[in-house]
Amino acid sequence: MKLSRLALPFFLLPSVNALADTFERDQALKLPDMLISANRQVEARNDSSAANTVFTREDIDRLQPSDVPDLLRRVPGVQVAQAGGRGSLPGIYIRGTQSAQSLVLVDGQRIGSSTSGDSNLQHLNIEQIERVEVLRGSRSVIYGSDAIGGVIQIFTRRGTEQGLQPRMHLGFGNNQTWERSLGLSGGDDKTRFNLGASLDETAGIDRTHESYPSDGDHDAYRNKSVSLSLSHALTDDIEIGANLLDSRGKSEFDNPFGRFDMNTFESVQQQPYSDFNVSSVSSYVDARVNEIWKTRVEFGHTENREKTFDKLSDERTVFNTYRDSVNWQNDLTLDARNSLILGGDWYEDRVNSSTAFDEDSRWNRAAFIQHRYQADSFSTELGLRHDDNQQFGSQNTWSGTFTLPLNPDNDLLLSYSEGFRAPTFNDLYYPDFSNPDLKPETSKSYELQWRSQLSDSSRLEASIYRTDLEDAIIFGSNSRPENVASARINGFEAALKQEVFGWQSNLGVSIIDPRDRDTGHTLARRARRTLSWDLDRQFDQVSLGASWQAVSSSYDDKDNTQALGGYALFGLRSSWALNREIKLDLKVDNIFDKSYSRANYSYDGSQYGYREEGRVWMFGVTWTPEL
Repeated sequence: MKLSRLALPFFLLPSVNALADTFERDQALKLPDMLISANRQVEARNDSSAANTVFTREDIDRLQPSDVPDLLRRVPGVQVAQAGGRGSLPGIYIRGTQSAQSLVLVDGQRIGSSTSGDSNLQHLNIEQIERVEVLRGSRSVIYGSDAIGGVIQIFTRRGTEQGLQPRMHLGFGNNQTWERSLGLSGGDDKTRFNLGASLDETAGIDRTHESYPSDGDHDAYRNKSVSLSLSHALTDDIEIGANLLDSRGKSEFDNPFGRFDMNTFESVQQQPYSDFNVSSVSSYVDARVNEIWKTRVEFGHTENREKTFDKLSDERTVFNTYRDSVNWQNDLTLDARNSLILGGDWYEDRVNSSTAFDEDSRWNRAAFIQHRYQADSFSTELGLRHDDNQQFGSQNTWSGTFTLPLNPDNDLLLSYSEGFRAPTFNDLYYPDFSNPDLKPETSKSYELQWRSQLSDSSRLEASIYRTDLEDAIIFGSNSRPENVASARINGFEAALKQEVFGWQSNLGVSIIDPRDRDTGHTLARRARRTLSWDLDRQFDQVSLGASWQAVSSSYDDKDNTQALGGYALFGLRSSWALNREIKLDLKVDNIFDKSYSRANYSYDGSQYGYREEGRVWMFGVTWTPEL
């Protein structure tokens, strides 16, 4: 379906009378105590049933992460396993689930590849991001497929209503790393906009140890990104807008597995690199029909494209996936105690690949409903969703939460939720290595949360949970995927935010026990214990900060024979505002130059760990002139 056809509902909206708060979402995106992703509506974080973590633009500037995976390492219950530093594909494990079992959104749009299931988060430039929200636990009732472990939503930068605000950032660091970005935001009481562009380059590192001679070079990375957000209040009743994020570039990588030569029937060396493009464009209409009814229609188009080349041969592979989508949600405030969410989703995936698939497109349509009841002494939330997919048929999921306020400062939440993941095109149709009879993976999750406002400056959030996975897709003895695996994941996580002697402390801990129920083995690349601790303090124009991240040992394989050692990383950062317009930033990550690996590779019959970056420093200048 073409995007011009997707625009038809713009003209079918009912007439509206009053909009409660123009630019409500744009304003909420800048507030740390608000949340949007849990129910696709603006709500207070403490009112949401989802365990969540929020990073605002202010947090991003303070923490100075190099990319999105670097930021996600600070979330309790989230593990990131890359294979060779910046630009390498990260494995994102939310509460012990694998990458394809968690949903990634950009401005409400799915960006995951429909062939591999990967979202390529490493390519989304941190300078183009306003906010990151992470939901831990299944949200399939709201989002459908893939949201078993949780949801990560990234919002592009937004404008302001304070005239024009230009910005420029220039940074450089070791490994010949350069960061350059320009931006302009502004607006008035009717219109807001933001336009940004960035270019990041690094010579990279040699990602492998023992390997082919062709893998002995450094693996460079280049990323060009642009973003645009525009919102306009047609009247006090209706707001329309559009968002765009486009990241593209080149990523070199090592291939110790080699390329299979059909003439010699042997593996030969390569020098591979890929040209990538991850993009999302969306538009929306947001309106209040009357005092109890708000409606929002969103239209989206995303692309996840990759062409892989070999400098030593003419070999080239192409995997391009495209997705069009429509979402219509209605928020009804029935009375002071009852509210309702009613909505429908539709999206279509298409594949354009150098590999011939038996099927190269499919659609999914869904309807969902969720009711919330707020009594004086408790509250409940109950949701139901029905998905109808062209390939795997129908799937029903439901969830329920019971919230008990113990007192004004302490809440207990007991939740049950179901989830599922639809097989990818690779699972179903990749030539000679697929199974068109696969069923969706399914999950059942149970969770007990405790939220406590310990003082005006201290807050504790803790969760105990269990997730049971059934019909998990793994490759069987015939090298074809099968619905034969099952797993159970028990876990505990906690986040403590408090002020200690003038320092702002953010501590996150996680303990998980992710096991294959058939063998009893620990799931691959899941560390049982993780810790993240950030300390920051502002001294007039100077700020100081430190980070400590610790990860216990894990296994690289399902049989638990290839161990990956645990590690701890320490970093320092500082900012100095010379005046209202110029700010200097300096950070040093992995200050003790710790060697570690989160993934192994096989070469010449032996196992080796992929290299990760050692000590890394970065110096930056940000200029925001006043006009």
